[in-house]
Amino acid sequence: MTCIRRLSRSLVAVFLLFSFGPPLVAQDDQAGDRGGEPFAPMFAADSFAGWVRTNTPPQTWSFQDGMLVCSGKPIGEIRTEKMYQNFVMELEWRHMVPGGNAGIFVWADDITSRGVPFHRGIEVQVLENAYGNDESHTTHGDIFPIHGATMTPINGRGGSRAFPTENRSNPSPEWNHYRIECIDGSISLAVNGKVVTQGQDCVPSKGYICLESEGGVVHYRIRELPASDVAAEHIAIADRGYRSIYSGLGLDGWEAESTGKWTSEDWVLSYVGPTDRLGQLVSSETVDHIGFVVDVRLKDEASSAVIEAGPSLSIDLRAEPVRSALERDGAWNRIEAWTSNDVVELRVNSTKLVLPIPPVDGGRAAESRLVLRPSGKVDFCNLYVRPVKGLP
Repeated sequence: MTCIRRLSRSLVAVFLLFSFGPPLVAQDDQAGDRGGEPFAPMFAADSFAGWVRTNTPPQTWSFQDGMLVCSGKPIGEIRTEKMYQNFVMELEWRHMVPGGNAGIFVWADDITSRGVPFHRGIEVQVLENAYGNDESHTTHGDIFPIHGATMTPINGRGGSRAFPTENRSNPSPEWNHYRIECIDGSISLAVNGKVVTQGQDCVPSKGYICLESEGGVVHYRIRELPASDVAAEHIAIADRGYRSIYSGLGLDGWEAESTGKWTSEDWVLSYVGPTDRLGQLVSSETVDHIGFVVDVRLKDEASSAVIEAGPSLSIDLRAEPVRSALERDGAWNRIEAWTSNDVVELRVNSTKLVLPIPPVDGGRAAESRLVLRPSGKVDFCNLYVRPVKGLP
């Protein structure tokens, strides 16, 4: 469950099966193999080949004794390099701590959604039984759309979440088996050998597969089904080349004007400083012809910020027309910007803007650093950069 306020209680590990791992448990006829094609391992030879650490650092994921272990810190995800439309994914999982939390996202976008450490997509829930059941969720294999995705549930309760028809998951530290089938916008989940949860009309219906850093011990293997005769109508956002430059574990990789005014709180980077002058946090790394995504939350009316990536790419949130496109009252805003053809192309939430590049002494700098200059109480998250091709 993507329920952030409870995550600090369930920092557990995630284990993933290699090709040389033990066989998965047998399935009933409802979850039988399609066509007898062999499964391909999701991870092999202690390698992250084929995967992207979307917003989690190397410290979050490590291989131990033929398994991939997730520390649970920070909250975030890894995703596949490849998009999938139709596939079957089998996994075994167990939580090492009662009340543990984890999940798998399918058909997800390339980076995380505005103001949260998770992708838009369809989530398959991996909760330990002690987390508890109520009308809004169970711990036995819910499926639900999240952060802008949509789905029609089978066996729903009036909303968009699909609930299992039986309670079949085992408590910690026992093992459980999941089989996830995703075919042409429909999804089904078999828990310990029986299909119990289903959804249909999913949007997107082609995208990336993600694993959450939220807790749980899980073994994975996957194979992709033959391509459908029908092309996917609703495709997730494909890889734009963004990568995270904030670890979620502290200010490593950043140079702060005053570390006492900056705090790292998992996926959120917070600044509390005077409103009469700007603070400053500068990325240690430089990027050629940088473009960026930054999510920013202004905590009160006196708060503001300047986000800069070199002298030609400076976004002042107090200046029009940017200010008018912002959501305030503590809401998260997504700022995406890059330079192109002597203009700044900018998206503020859903508003597209094109701004002239101001004159810069000495010309445009090729190598740039991401700079955050807040004033007042400001939160940042989802700090991504990418090189912008085709610039002089």
